[in-house]
Amino acid sequence: MEVNPSLPVRTVPEFISDAKENPGKINFGSGGSGAPNHMAAELFKVMTGVNMVHVPYRGEAPALTDLIGGPLQVLFGVLAASSDHIRAGRVRALAVTSATRMAPLPDIPTIGDFVPGYEASQWYGIGAPRNTPVEIIEALNKEFIAGLGDPR
Repeated sequence: MEVNPSLPVRTVPEFISDAKENPGKINFGSGGSGAPNHMAAELFKVMTGVNMVHVPYRGEAPALTDLIGGPLQVLFGVLAASSDHIRAGRVRALAVTSATRMAPLPDIPTIGDFVPGYEASQWYGIGAPRNTPVEIIEALNKEFIAGLGDPR
């Protein structure tokens, strides 16, 4: 959960208070309707009772651009896309949506620290059709593991 630095909040409780004092005036972006970050924000709205306006984008990159530029006040973004902007101060991280803190930003609390029971995590999987030859599965697995270890 990251905000534009112009928003006068530094914690999740401050954000909730500000959003409740200004219902419908906080815009949150997402990578599109139904995208994981859209669902994370909707869960946050339901669990906290805040009223924010959803602004769907065609992907998270343009939403992050508008968070930095100012049309958006909050984004439940992907850490890989946001971490450099957080470190540079272009956006302010209030919390992570996972159940535990994340190693790249260990000082950032979880939303669940302030909103009991909140967690919005995602994972990705890779599948192959039934009866795919074992040699192909092993070759793919080898390449996937190599790719995951590549720092680029």
